[in-house]
Amino acid sequence: MLLMKPSVCIFLFTCVLHLSHTWSVNNFLMTGPKAYLIYSSSVAAGAQSGIEECKYQFAWDRWNCPERALQLSSHGGLRSANRETAFVHAISSAGVMYTLTRNCSLGDFDNCGCDDSRNGQLGGQGWLWGGCSDNVGFGEAISKQFVDALETGQDARAAMNLHNNEAGRKAVKGTMKRTCKCHGVSGSCTTQTCWLQLPEFREVGAHLKEKYHAALKVDLLQGAGNSAAGRGAIADTFRSISTRELVHLEDSPDYCLENKTLGLLGTEGRECLRRGRSLGRWERRSCRRLCGDCGLAVEERRAETVSSCNCKFHWCCAVRCEQCRRRVTKYFCSRAERPRGGAAHKPSRKP
Repeated sequence: MLLMKPSVCIFLFTCVLHLSHTWSVNNFLMTGPKAYLIYSSSVAAGAQSGIEECKYQFAWDRWNCPERALQLSSHGGLRSANRETAFVHAISSAGVMYTLTRNCSLGDFDNCGCDDSRNGQLGGQGWLWGGCSDNVGFGEAISKQFVDALETGQDARAAMNLHNNEAGRKAVKGTMKRTCKCHGVSGSCTTQTCWLQLPEFREVGAHLKEKYHAALKVDLLQGAGNSAAGRGAIADTFRSISTRELVHLEDSPDYCLENKTLGLLGTEGRECLRRGRSLGRWERRSCRRLCGDCGLAVEERRAETVSSCNCKFHWCCAVRCEQCRRRVTKYFCSRAERPRGGAAHKPSRKP
């Protein structure tokens, strides 16, 4: 097995991959002398997929996964211990495990392949394990080495982060799909051979978003973790909570308001959505959540967009398009003017 010092890994992948979010490389590869160079590009790609999924899941929330929220070191950039921090750890851990597992099944690693450990065994009534199951055991083991090694502390915050890392890995395993193939005379499907496959990562993200809304707050005494007894109490507390659940230690701040100390931009100036047949429930409510509930008005702006249209293939070999202009309406949160003789609108802080 090829081993590489972390400093070499960081330099190599920061310079060669040119990722827009170099934090993912710097954080995930700085995991001690046993970091495997062969897995590092998959780890970086997995971290990047976690970033992208976080931004997608929270695109229309008051907290929208800003850049500064994406530092995973518990004693570095990500100092809060709220439910948003919990989600960042879980989705990042899930992204790394998911990518390692997928790349293993694709044959990217010489020492890893399908999980056939249960092949031939009875799985249920009328079906047997077989085929090529995605090797989540491999992805789980390697991702744990990289991600969990970031936590060097022994306090409650480190325990929270490790718990949420594990919840992310559990989310990948818990959303896997069973795929089956029929066997029998003339397609009678007398028996079936089944294997487990990874879902789309979007499903993992949606699953963790639900866990985010149901995250459990852990109340610990001030200063817990400063002694061996305190650290034992922390460990006992987290062991009593299912690793499928997200946990947090602190309440979230008011994301409606700008807070320069915390690096929060507030929702003033954010775009929201009002119309569209394909809008989801969260998108349809975005103007109310981002603007109305935060004491802001919805400002309508007209804009002109230019896009390629009426494209035609010309022999040989070019595609030529026209440039079409279209007027669109966009909506943004803006500060509401105080009505004459009346009090300012008091925003509602519904989650």
